[in-house]
Amino acid sequence: MIIRKSAQEIESMARSGDLVSETLVLVGEAIRVGVTTAELDEIAEKHIRSRGGTPTFKGYRGYPASICASPNDMVVHGIPGPYPLKEGDILSVDIGVTLGGFVSDCAYTFSVGALAPEAHRLLDICQQALVAGVAECRPGNRLSDIGHAVQTVTEAAGFGVIRTLVGHGVGRSMHEDPQIPNFGAPGRGPVLAEGMVFAIEPMITVGTHEVVLHDDEWSISSEDGSLAAHFEHTVAITSAGPRILTRHPQPTRARLVEEPASRAG
Repeated sequence: MIIRKSAQEIESMARSGDLVSETLVLVGEAIRVGVTTAELDEIAEKHIRSRGGTPTFKGYRGYPASICASPNDMVVHGIPGPYPLKEGDILSVDIGVTLGGFVSDCAYTFSVGALAPEAHRLLDICQQALVAGVAECRPGNRLSDIGHAVQTVTEAAGFGVIRTLVGHGVGRSMHEDPQIPNFGAPGRGPVLAEGMVFAIEPMITVGTHEVVLHDDEWSISSEDGSLAAHFEHTVAITSAGPRILTRHPQPTRARLVEEPASRAG
């Protein structure tokens, strides 16, 4: 069952979304060669707790950290640790915050210094896919319209869409119905309605859409070792169209590009 939120509940989620955005800014500002992913996790947790929030990921099904930090060919769920960032790396940072009883969830893939052209294009296309998916979050559309839009943008650029990982509903719990694949035919599934809130999160690779699970039973990488990117917003469906609840307030454009769609709503 898809849980629809009241206007007041969406405002509560927007406050947790603001805290996610602030935290991503701080993490982005700290990203440089030699910094470890564990250090980034410490920055995030300290800020979230200082603002009265709780890192949603920490302790979730035993997950040991406050953020997911996934470099290069790692798609999602990378556990922060001693890995030092290197020139030319890309790093997906996924953060969930619970504030006032509601969760917001957001991810960006950052660059570490100058990127190879292929990596730069991968990040650009993944952001475009997110924009396209968010744009479908309107009353009267069908759920599969979101994934179809993501797939269309991604595959037109020659990249692969991960099939086994999905977006999801979000609210009082981090994972609510429905699951939202990033591929598929349009015009299928539930009709979208005002008050639904989704985490839209394209996960794409330069190569195959196949993935492998690491021995830590969390980290997931592309099967062929190709670079992967992951961008995510928490989005409310309103009568005026999609409202991004995790908009980025003061973009650090050298590291974090704000999607044009985040100006909507």
